[in-house]
Order: sequence, then structure tokens, then C-alpha cells
Amino acid sequence: MMTAPEETVLDIRGQVCPSSLLTTLKVLNQNAESLRRGSIRVRVLTDSRDAVVTIPNAALNMGFKAQVEKLPEGHYEVVISHEAD
Repeated sequence: MMTAPEETVLDIRGQVCPSSLLTTLKVLNQNAESLRRGSIRVRVLTDSRDAVVTIPNAALNMGFKAQVEKLPEGHYEVVISHEAD
């Protein structure tokens, strides 16, 4: 039975690129092995429209899957996970 991955939430609302991208890359690099194993996923909360392009692109370049959703509260959620999800 597959267990649900642990979730790391990164709230970077208020930050703009490149700061939001650099903050996210630091977390992705720190958790790269766990992400590759599928044992965690990273949920990024941002209100930067630039970040919803740069962060998923960076995650894809690292071999991860990224899904972007605009939430009713007005900010975005980028969920980064293992490609096999």
C-alpha cells in the first residue's frame, strides 16, 4: 500500500522574483532526494504571477512535476512532486 507523501509548505506570499524562485530552489535542493523517492511533496503559496511561471519551469528542469492552481483566496499554489505521481 502506498502512503501519502509528507507535505512541506513554503509560504512565499509577498516575495517577488527572483527572491521567490531562489527561496523555492533552496527548499527543492534540500529535499531533492525525498522528492525523487516520492516521500514528500512541496506546496508553494505565492501571490507573484512571475513565480507561477519560473518555479514550475525550474521544478521541471530538475525532473519534478509541478501543478499550478489559483486559489479562491487570490493567491496561487504550486505543488511540486515526484514525476511518477
